[in-house]
Parts: sequence; structure tokens; C-alpha cells
Amino acid sequence: MAYIDYYKILGVDKSATQDDIKKAYRKQARKLHPDLNPNDKEAERKFKELNEANEVLSNPENRSKYDKYGENWKHGEQYEQAQQQQQRQYQSQGGNYGGGFSGADFGEGEDFSDFFQSMFGGEGGGFGRSSRGSASGKFKGQDVQAELNLSLKEAAKTHQQTFDINGKKVRITIPAGVSDGQKIKLKGHGNPGFNGGPAGDLYITFNITPDPNFERVGDDLKSKISIDLYTAVLGGDVKVETLEGNVNLKVKPETQSGTTVRLKGKGFPVYKKDGEFGDLFVTYDVKLPTNLTEKQKELFEQLKNS
Repeated sequence: MAYIDYYKILGVDKSATQDDIKKAYRKQARKLHPDLNPNDKEAERKFKELNEANEVLSNPENRSKYDKYGENWKHGEQYEQAQQQQQRQYQSQGGNYGGGFSGADFGEGEDFSDFFQSMFGGEGGGFGRSSRGSASGKFKGQDVQAELNLSLKEAAKTHQQTFDINGKKVRITIPAGVSDGQKIKLKGHGNPGFNGGPAGDLYITFNITPDPNFERVGDDLKSKISIDLYTAVLGGDVKVETLEGNVNLKVKPETQSGTTVRLKGKGFPVYKKDGEFGDLFVTYDVKLPTNLTEKQKELFEQLKNS
């Protein structure tokens, strides 16, 4: 499960007032309530997340801690003290934890919420693990947040990227099909732990830049193509751009402007499902002719009066 952004769950931004939060919660709760969605596990999961988000953000004190410490808000002050001690230790050692090179692929278990699991008794709570060892003075290192900008076509291909984190080069393999805003975790690639504690984690958020030719909707793609009036009326062949190159598409006679056709399997690759793709939906935009000759105008008049 990806790290949960409580503001996103409620559909508000960080500047939202308490009244905004209350209204947003009530609006979504009406849609997701189990009584209105019997036997719907997905709605039940979302309702649970919604209540969790509301419990934190509707309480000004908890919200303040969440804004400051994120997923570690429950132990924020203790965590901050540990980080200060870690920093002093770091400086006493000359500010050098060493370099090196490591690699990581996005494997099983990279997409989950430390915070969410700690709320509901899971075993994956990031700060929860280190806090259980706090009696011996061991603390998990600070997590590192990073963003990676990808074009739509880059996100459609499995490829490698290299990060430089604290002097260490981390090479990751990005599977085809990642989504805009998707966050993944690389365990142990954050800042070093304190007093023998585990290293923090590296969280990478993907930002997919808009593409001038395609709009992504889930695993499907949408595009528009202009065709002339004569092709729309009589039919013909047109070239359509896909992520894999151009393909020929037959236009049926008497095609109306705004008509949409589906190219099966020509959409976006499905994340972590080799060989599976969404569809490409192409909408025709019929362009009317301009600068008509007198003869052409006469022919249109004949058609009009026929």
C-alpha cells in the first residue's frame, strides 16, 4: 500500500480550514458508508482510510504534528530528538558515512504505508520498529523524499535511473506503467540510523509531465486527430500516432466530427503486468475546407438543394 496522504484522501489542500475538513469528510462519508455499499470491500477500505484521515486532521494538535513530522507524527518530538543526536554523531565522525554503489528494483512490498500499518497494528511501521528499540537508544534513520520527473513515453518503458543519496549512488529499475503521483519505497536507502539503528528509507514520487499528443486515463490513452471533410464524408485511411509509432486507421464513410474509435491494446502498459496494455481512444475532429473556389461552392449549393 502506498504512503497515504491524508489531505489527498479528504480531497483538500494543506491550507484547508477545520470547517473545510469537516465538510469534505461528511461529503465523502455519505458516498462511502458501508450501509450504502454493502459487500463492497473497496468502499470499506476507503471508508476506513477516510475515518483515519479525519481523526488526524480534524484534531488541530494532531494535524500540527502530522504537518511537521508526516508519517512519524505520533512520535514526532522523540523522533526529532533522535535526529539531533544522529546529526551530532554524524558531525563528530567528520560528516562522512561513506560512499559506494547499490542497486534496487521495485520488488514485492515496496508500495505500503508505514504510517497506516502502525495505526492498525501492522508489522511494517517504520518509526514503530525503531521506537520499540528506543530503550536501548537505537533509532531508525531519517527517511529521504525524492521526486523524479518522467515524460509519458519514459513512463511507458522499463528503464533505469540513478540517484545520488548522501554520496551513495542508487540505481533503480523503473517498471513500465508507473502513474503520476505514485510513490514507492526503497527500504534502507535513506539516512543512516542512530546508535546502531536501521537506516531510513528512500521514498520516490513520480511526476509524469503532460504529453502534447496523449491524455492518460488509467491504463488507457486518449488522442485527437484531424481529418478533412472529404475523408469524413467518403471514408479513407489516416495515420494515427501511438506510443509504438504510427498505424493506419480506416475512416468509415459519413463519419461525424467527435466520433471516437478504440484501438485495442494500443494504450499504456499495465504496471507490473508484462504484455498487458490499455486501449487507445481516438477522436476525429473534422476540419471544414476554406478558400473554396466558385466551382466548389457551386457543388456545395447543389448538395444543399438536392
